[in-house]
Amino acid sequence: MKPGTSASFGALKQVDAGPLSVGYAEAGPAGGPAVMLLHGWPYDIHSFADVTPVLASAGYRVIVPFVRGYGTTRFLSGDTLRNGQQAALAADLIALMDALGIKKAILGGFDWGARSAGVVAALWPGRCAALVSVSGYLIGSQAAGAAPLPPRAEHAWWYQYYFATERGRAGYGTYRREFSKLIWQLASPKWAFDDATFARSAAAFDNPDHVTIVIHNYRWRIGLAAGEPHYDDLEARLAGAPAIAVPTITLEGDANGAPHPDPGSYAGKFTGTYEHRTIEGGIGHNLPQEAPQAIAQAIADVDGF
Repeated sequence: MKPGTSASFGALKQVDAGPLSVGYAEAGPAGGPAVMLLHGWPYDIHSFADVTPVLASAGYRVIVPFVRGYGTTRFLSGDTLRNGQQAALAADLIALMDALGIKKAILGGFDWGARSAGVVAALWPGRCAALVSVSGYLIGSQAAGAAPLPPRAEHAWWYQYYFATERGRAGYGTYRREFSKLIWQLASPKWAFDDATFARSAAAFDNPDHVTIVIHNYRWRIGLAAGEPHYDDLEARLAGAPAIAVPTITLEGDANGAPHPDPGSYAGKFTGTYEHRTIEGGIGHNLPQEAPQAIAQAIADVDGF
């Protein structure tokens, strides 16, 4: 298939889960093994538009939710903190699984989605049948985020520092489409996506909480924004960089222009059956949309570990 050619998921669904009304796409038989596919920033569920029908045709029940702050996902209360910390996003996934009656699922994700999937695999391994994680082990902590990096690595995180300022918040709010398109180009320098492909995903950034969630996410990482106290115990456990014991395949594109760890730096964090794959052919950060076959194959393969 040519990546990016699926026109639509069809009608999306909506379900109350935890503090959210979550919008999501679903495909495949209701009784099939569950697969949860999780997007990152600044992307949306359409990163998995070409992966989903492949898995559905193979008999999987595929769920692709909008993260809080994206698409049709909404907070149920105006009083809830618009919180982007890692524990909150992972707890959203557990709440969604509970709402859909899914006891255990294969989790696949990239960027924010890979982090959430990794958190669930580490802290709730009974809910994760297996894991496919683009860019490997992304669990972090505020303490780790406070540690300085070499200058070249710091330069790659330029937007994190921009978002630390009120000018950055205003700039992202005003130019969220232009900003996101620039990130797509920088993170996937060899991906020749067209305007229609970008516009299809950019509609998800019109969510009324999008800017607040994105800014909070990056400010929380470097200790400039507080999280919610009821996540403190989870964050304390995550700060210890817990190992992930569920069967796992990690993936990396050979042309990922976004900040990402070297695969050798995290291989030891996966203590169960484990394999790493580098996907060649100019594949960038949005690996599921640029190389959907690789994600679909990894899901099927890790299911057999």
